[in-house]
Amino acid sequence: MFTGVKVFSATKAKERDDLGEQVNRWLRANSDLEIVDRTVTQSSDNEFHCLTVVLFYRNRAGTKPAAKPGTGTASSG
Repeated sequence: MFTGVKVFSATKAKERDDLGEQVNRWLRANSDLEIVDRTVTQSSDNEFHCLTVVLFYRNRAGTKPAAKPGTGTASSG
């Protein structure tokens, strides 16, 4: 069971290159959360290639839920 979702997506090559660091930065800043599932999706057409990482999380056992910026449903970055 999860209590929140965090979405990271990038279309431009430079953004895709930096996506892993964005995810790691968010994970470090939200170490009180437990990642319970994740999906990674790549989609493309003739011009664009989109990479999306979706993290499903919940508070770790013994921690209080806290509203934090950047931990909302379907937020980006």
